[in-house]
Amino acid sequence: MNGLGARVVEIEKAKPDLRAVAESLGVGVVTDLPSRAPSAEFVEKIPINFARQHGVLGLAGENGEAMPVVLGDLSAWGQLQVLSRFLGRAVEPLLASPGEVSAAINAAYQQRTGQAQTFIERLDPGTLGEELERLKGHDLLDVASRAPVVKLVSLILFEAVQARASDVHLQPYEDVLVVRFRIDGVLHNAYRLPRNLQEEIVSRVKVMARMNIAEKRLPQDGRATVQVGDRTIDLRIATLPASFGERVVVRLLDTSTRLYDLRELGMEARELGRFRELIKIDHGLILVTGPTGSGKTTTLYAALQDINSDEKNILTLEDPIEYQLEGISQTQVSEKKGMTFASGLRSVLRQDPDIIMIGEIRDRETAVMAIQSALTGHLVFSTLHTNDAASAVARLLDLGIEPYLLASSLIGVLAQRLLRRLCPECARGGAAGDFARLAGDARDAGAAVKMATGCAACRQTGYRGRLGIFELLLVDEPIRRHIQARATAAEIATAAAAGGMKTLREDGAAKVLAGVTSVDEVLRVTMRSSL
Repeated sequence: MNGLGARVVEIEKAKPDLRAVAESLGVGVVTDLPSRAPSAEFVEKIPINFARQHGVLGLAGENGEAMPVVLGDLSAWGQLQVLSRFLGRAVEPLLASPGEVSAAINAAYQQRTGQAQTFIERLDPGTLGEELERLKGHDLLDVASRAPVVKLVSLILFEAVQARASDVHLQPYEDVLVVRFRIDGVLHNAYRLPRNLQEEIVSRVKVMARMNIAEKRLPQDGRATVQVGDRTIDLRIATLPASFGERVVVRLLDTSTRLYDLRELGMEARELGRFRELIKIDHGLILVTGPTGSGKTTTLYAALQDINSDEKNILTLEDPIEYQLEGISQTQVSEKKGMTFASGLRSVLRQDPDIIMIGEIRDRETAVMAIQSALTGHLVFSTLHTNDAASAVARLLDLGIEPYLLASSLIGVLAQRLLRRLCPECARGGAAGDFARLAGDARDAGAAVKMATGCAACRQTGYRGRLGIFELLLVDEPIRRHIQARATAAEIATAAAAGGMKTLREDGAAKVLAGVTSVDEVLRVTMRSSL
């Protein structure tokens, strides 16, 4: 090994190409590393810091007693003996490009699941220290050398990211601290922790968000950033005093997640075509409505990307800015600093905009400014919290907007909800008559539908991922007349349906027939809008 080690040093100085190095050393080259499975034993026994520092990763598919270990840098050759001792077996060196090895290491350590539960089961509360180090830029994959509380919080956040959770809830009860994940819009109990760990865990989260750990009587808000390999996760953290101590909610925003295209949101072809025509009009007000968490911002981002070009000046006012949009100027609203949607909109109008996106219309002042902007030649996008498209008109009239101004400026309203997709691994045929509950038509009682069952791939929920259902109200001449006459939301909805508008429930029914979701899921998200 010593002679070969000297040969490695000579080759490293010469810097030849990868295949020449492999041929000289008599080792193999891995050309398909992304498709090779990592060794579970290697990931379990070797800390990620060691693997990253030296650019080494064990692979599955043993060759006799030796474990294949891929190297991205010849300088790691001297670490093979160390690896062999750690693993308790021989290793077989292979070579690959450094970039591929680095990406493979991140991917391998991200695949670990169940670590938090295992750690909780082994946890000895008596050994817990109060080491609460700062977590700015901390990598959730690197937990080997952390203090127990720090390690536990990192593992919980890591498991949440792996489960595609949007929020983590730390909810205290009299004798237990329950950790809950919101996955695909629904809360699930994830872990039950001893009550005596609550103070340390909450303090750890507060330190991450740079909150005052001594203040326990008032709500606090904060932010933090963590890494999961090469992914950056923004954390929005909020605490609230409750009867059994402070409860904490952590919102997870994966900044490396790509933005959706309009075609990927789940719109039917007819609605997609109509909406794309709508957003290309040069001026007017377009609203996207729905409850919190229904995907309104995602739809607006997709629309802005669809119409973005070098010829257009697009500005946004948001609270908060969730994702960065290339080529678009985004402004963070901060009421604490006196920057409201209304005051910010006045400043935006002095920036010569073509298109303006307002995060939300919350009050009359913002509504008036948005409508005036639409009437003066700007295309304005915004959101409202209403149950359906027609109710948006009633809400703006209730805010004191004159009917003739609203009728002249509003060009369309898109209402939406998010449905959970059936898990493709375990969905099965549903009972006859299920569809009639949704469609309200006995003739459809025999329609072929699918229903959720549950498996390991979907965490026994029966669902995996989400898609949207939509209701697009186009403001044509009959709808304008109804607005000017201060018609009720029900009257406007009836007129829109007569003009061809598909309701949320009808769109959901179409997706049930397509086999992508269940009757129960459509009823869950549309029940209130149908009342």
